[in-house]
Amino acid sequence: MACLREERSSCLSECVVVVEKEEVKEEKEKMMTKTRPIVHSASKYREYRLEKVFPVYAMGNLKLDDTNSLTDNITVTDPIWDAVKTEAKIEADKEPILSSFLYASVLSHDCLEKALGFVLANRLQDNILLATQLLDIFYDVMLHDRGIQRAIRQDVQAFKDRDPSCMSYCWVLLYLKGYHSLQSYRVAHALWNKGRKVLALALQSRISEVFGVDIHPAAKIGNGVLLDHATGVVIGETAVVGNRVSLMQGVTLGGTGKEIGDRHPKIGQGALIGASVTILGNIKIGEGAMIAAGSLVLKDIPAHSMVAGIPAQVVGYVEEQDPSLTMKHDATKEFFQHVAAANSLDGRSSGGGNSK
Repeated sequence: MACLREERSSCLSECVVVVEKEEVKEEKEKMMTKTRPIVHSASKYREYRLEKVFPVYAMGNLKLDDTNSLTDNITVTDPIWDAVKTEAKIEADKEPILSSFLYASVLSHDCLEKALGFVLANRLQDNILLATQLLDIFYDVMLHDRGIQRAIRQDVQAFKDRDPSCMSYCWVLLYLKGYHSLQSYRVAHALWNKGRKVLALALQSRISEVFGVDIHPAAKIGNGVLLDHATGVVIGETAVVGNRVSLMQGVTLGGTGKEIGDRHPKIGQGALIGASVTILGNIKIGEGAMIAAGSLVLKDIPAHSMVAGIPAQVVGYVEEQDPSLTMKHDATKEFFQHVAAANSLDGRSSGGGNSK
């Protein structure tokens, strides 16, 4: 498998490439200026906070289709993978008892795709689906799908940035089942789209059994998504989840009955879905909306609105463009005053009706 390392010709076709160039002047004035690659050492990356180091391609600023036309005068870099390896080495020094585990899971591999495939295969294996078989499946998909290569890195960044208990990229890769279930789904989704639906469903079943997360392989999920805690998350067949969405544990994106066709929710990018929220039917949740924990949503929600209750109602509006990035679930004092006033009016109305 090609990774971000030696054989550049195959690397460019299978892994993501980030190229940086700068102009240099030759000693003689008659020579034309030319470009050359910038080689970033690991020590230079460590000069900055690791969570701020993010590859250009993952932000969508580099068209991956153009990488095949790049010349050999390049340097291939993957800052997130470099960070994972650096952190794994540090953890191995701190906990020698885990050194073999960290070597097998991270340090023995030459790219993020291989390490992730190894971790997932060992998490999902059983007596029927062997680790070696799963490893072949994961490698075959992840090493040839640039969309997944981009997504696994954006998702790592999302978990690292938005989960305050996650202290390193290495932790995301090795220990967070929300990340594991999401990347396993991405492989199942790729298999589903290739017509290998039986294998995709078998993988979905195993993901549900191991991680407690049930995502239909036909569902469409964007990049930079966080499944925080992830336990009990259910996402139906025709559901769509946009980029940069954060979902807490117990979220259900379900249908309303036995109808067929497009029957599941569509979540706009940047939305924040609180714990144990249930959203039913082919409805739209606007971009940047925030749904309070425990809410039951049965109708469309406007963009950048705050909704709460059973059934959910609009109770305010959020200031952030993408509340999923700030992860602010707490409401303001004005919000509670608004809810209290509304409940008071409802109580008076009910009381007046009962007295007649």
